[in-house]
Amino acid sequence: MALIDVKNIAGEKVKEIELDDDIYCVDVKKHILYDVVKMQLAKKRSGTSSVKNRGDITGSTRKLFRQKGTGNARAGSIKSPLRRGGGVIFGPVVKSYAYKVPKKISKLGLKMALSSKLNNSSLTILEKFDYEDIKTKNFVQFMNNFNFKKVLVVSNEENANLKLSARNVKDVKVIQVEGLNVFDILKYNDLVLLESSLEAINKRF
Repeated sequence: MALIDVKNIAGEKVKEIELDDDIYCVDVKKHILYDVVKMQLAKKRSGTSSVKNRGDITGSTRKLFRQKGTGNARAGSIKSPLRRGGGVIFGPVVKSYAYKVPKKISKLGLKMALSSKLNNSSLTILEKFDYEDIKTKNFVQFMNNFNFKKVLVVSNEENANLKLSARNVKDVKVIQVEGLNVFDILKYNDLVLLESSLEAINKRF
């Protein structure tokens, strides 16, 4: 079991706690992290690009001119892709780019992301965030106490004081355990887990 310090918002050590080796001490494999992050980014793609094809264009179905004798190429429709204002050939259509990796790989990727933060000494366990007022100044002071620049904070339950105090601070994101994901863990330099969230994280696995 890995031992890690539990700190208060002033950055002072309060106690030590053991972390589950099966979650926080997993060998990190970059290709698994890559696969999981690629899947998450694919799900975020909107896929809303679209054009009008020949069948979507409004126009007469009347033949433009007689078949023979005009010297023109044979033409049957004003909606032809060859004409100005006609439909588009093989243009983009609305679609979903989402796909899934196996659940086993998805869970393993999350374990590896958490393990990478512990390995890099970028994981902080916070006893609690106990500011009573909603003030950005309080959260900025908390970040200064730990020398955080770009941080992801994970809480076990909705904490309005924490969320609202942090919302105007650059490069900070506050999420609940249910929203914990590989992309966000790797995106932010530091990961802060409230002590109360550890049990909920264990239950996810």
